[in-house]
Amino acid sequence: MPRSSSNVIPLPSALPEAAATDGFQSDALAKAIERAQENLLRQQHRDGHWCGELLVDSTLCSDYVLFMHWLGDVDDALQQRCVRHILKRQLPDGGWNIYYGGSSEVNASVKAYFALKLAGHSADLPFMQEARANILRLGGIPKMNTFSKLYLALLGQFPWHYLPSIPVEMILLPDWAPFNIYKMSSWSRAMLVPLAIINHFKPTRELPGLQQLHELYPLGTEHKDFTLPRDPRFFAWRNLFLRCDRALKLVSKVGWRPMRQRALEEAERWMLERIGPGSDGLAAVFPAMLNAMIALRALGYPATHPMFVKAAEDFKGLFVDDPDDFRIQPCLSPVWDTAINMIALAESGLPAEHSALQKAADWLLSKEVRVPGDWARNNQHTEASGWAFEYNNVYYPDTDDTAMVLMGLRVARPDEPERFQEVFKRAIAWQLSFQCADGGWAAFDKEVTQHWLEDMPFADHNAILDPTCSDLTARTLELFGYIGFDVKQRCVRRAVQYLVDTQDDDGSWYGRWGVNYIYGTWQVLRGLRAIEEDMTQDWILRGRDWLESCQNPDGGWGETCASYDDPTMKGKGDSTASQTAWALMGICACGDLERSSVRRGIRYLLTTQRMDGAWDEPQITGTGFPGVFYLRYDMYRQNFPLLALATFVNYRRGAQHPPSFFRC
Repeated sequence: MPRSSSNVIPLPSALPEAAATDGFQSDALAKAIERAQENLLRQQHRDGHWCGELLVDSTLCSDYVLFMHWLGDVDDALQQRCVRHILKRQLPDGGWNIYYGGSSEVNASVKAYFALKLAGHSADLPFMQEARANILRLGGIPKMNTFSKLYLALLGQFPWHYLPSIPVEMILLPDWAPFNIYKMSSWSRAMLVPLAIINHFKPTRELPGLQQLHELYPLGTEHKDFTLPRDPRFFAWRNLFLRCDRALKLVSKVGWRPMRQRALEEAERWMLERIGPGSDGLAAVFPAMLNAMIALRALGYPATHPMFVKAAEDFKGLFVDDPDDFRIQPCLSPVWDTAINMIALAESGLPAEHSALQKAADWLLSKEVRVPGDWARNNQHTEASGWAFEYNNVYYPDTDDTAMVLMGLRVARPDEPERFQEVFKRAIAWQLSFQCADGGWAAFDKEVTQHWLEDMPFADHNAILDPTCSDLTARTLELFGYIGFDVKQRCVRRAVQYLVDTQDDDGSWYGRWGVNYIYGTWQVLRGLRAIEEDMTQDWILRGRDWLESCQNPDGGWGETCASYDDPTMKGKGDSTASQTAWALMGICACGDLERSSVRRGIRYLLTTQRMDGAWDEPQITGTGFPGVFYLRYDMYRQNFPLLALATFVNYRRGAQHPPSFFRC
C-alpha cells in the first residue's frame, strides 16, 4: 500500500561524523530507513496484518511423503514437488542438514533418503549411494531420535518393541501427580497425546522389499538389540524410567490394561477439542498436526469425516505453493510479524495516527485470546488474555507474543481508548501471572521446569520442558519500561536478579528463541535500558563488551546455530542483517553511540541493503528446539534492521522510544 510522505515524521541524518567521512552521504541513513519502511508497507495485508514465511529444513517435506505412503493415498504431483525440494537441499557429502551451513544430520538424512526411495528412486542411483554412505558414517538408523524412529516404525522399518512406551493412561493423571501431561511443554504435550494413541494401535503399513531401509543399518546391526542405553549411575532418573518402560511393555504383552479404553477416549476428546473451532490444527504447528491426522485414522476416522477433513485442510494451510520450490512451513507467524513490524515502523517515524498502524492495531486487538487454554492448569490466574503466534490457536497463547503485541499496540493511537485500556490492563495482569519462582518468564506455561523429566525415554527431542529464559524475561521488562510500570516493584527486581544470575561468565546471555547469544544479549540490554537500569554497571557493560568482541571484520555480526551444541561457536558466524541489528541495538542501549563498533555496524547495514529496502539473509537466525529444529523468519531480515537504524537515530537525537498510549 502506498505511503503518503506527509504522514511520516522526517528523520534526520544522524550518522556520526566519523561515519560520514567513511563515504556516506549525509542523508544515507534517512534514505535507508525510508526504503525499509516502504518495503514493509508494501507487504501489509488489507486487513492490517503481516505474515512472512517461515523457512526450515527438508524434514517437513520428507515427513509428508512418508505420511502419504503410510496413508496409502499418494498425490503423485505433490510427491514430485516434495522430491524436488529434498534433492535441491542435498549437501555435497550426500546428506542433509537442519540449518543453513550446518553439517549433515542423521535424522534429516534418513528421512530424506526414505522419502526419495518411497517416491521411486533406486538405491543404486549415484545421489542415493552418496546419501547412504553419509548416513552410515553418521551411525545409520540406530542413531536417530525416538520421534524419527517412530515414523519409521509406522512403515515397518524399525521395531516397535524398541521404541519407548508412550502410555495413553498418562492423560488420566491428576494435576497433583508428580507427572502429568501438563508438566510437559505445550509443544511436547500436543505431539505426545496423538503419539500415545498411535503407540496403542501401532498402525503399521508393510512396504514392498525395494522400498525398505535394510541398507541404512550398519553391517550386522539390523537385528541387534536396540534397547535404550542405561545411565552408568545406578541411582539415576533415566534408569528408573527405563525400568518403568520395561514394566509397561510387560503389562502390554499380558494384555491387562484396565484403564486403557477410558484413556483412549479421553485422549481422543482432548485432541478433538484442540483441533476444533478456534484452532488452525492441533497447536497450529506441523508435528502435532501431522501426528493428529495419523491418530485420527488409527482411531478409525475415515478421510471423509468432518474432523479429519478439517485437520487435513488446516495442514495444507502450511503449504507454500511456489512453482519453483514447493515448501511446507512449521506454522504461521502473523501475530508475531505484525507486532514487530508495528514497532519498527513507529520507531522509525510513522505517527500513531498512520492508517497502517491503526489497521494493524485493530487486527491485533481482534486476536486477543480470551479462552482459558492449557496454561490454566499450572496458572490459577482468573481472567484469560494474551496472544498466540498464529492466526487461530486459542489453547496456546504465549508470553513472548503477548509482550511483543503490547509493545506494538502501545504505539498506535486507539479509536476506542476505553476498550484499549481494558485490553492492556487484563493482558498485563495475565503476563505478570506467568512469572516463575526463579523470577523469570517461560513461553507457554508456568513452572514447567522439572529437569528430571528430561531423562524420560521419549524426551530426546530436547524440548520436554518450557524453561524460563533471559530473552523472554528481558522482553517483559522492556514492555514494563515503556508503559510506566513501577520498576521498584518486587516482580521487576526479581526479574533483574534473574538476569544477573543467568549471565554467562563472558558477559553474554543465552538466547532460547533466537540464535543465540547475540539474540539473548541484545534483548537483555534493551530490556534493562527500558526500565532505566543504570547501564554503566559493570555486569551490564560486560554484555556490551561481549557483543563488540564478536563483531566481524565486515562490521556485521553473525552466529551459527552450531553455538547451541558447541560453546566455542558462541557469537561466531557469517554476518547477517538480523543479528547485526540485534547486536547494534544491544550496544546502543548502553549509551555510547560514538563507539567504532556502532559506526561499523551502521555502515554494514547501509551498504548491504537492497534497493527494495530489504536485506539478503539465507542464514537461519530463529530457534525452535535448540539442537534439533531451527527456522528462518523471512521478516527478520526486513524489520529488525529497520528497528536498529531507527533506534540509533532516535538515541542520537536524544529521543527514546515513541510514547505509549497506555500508562500504568
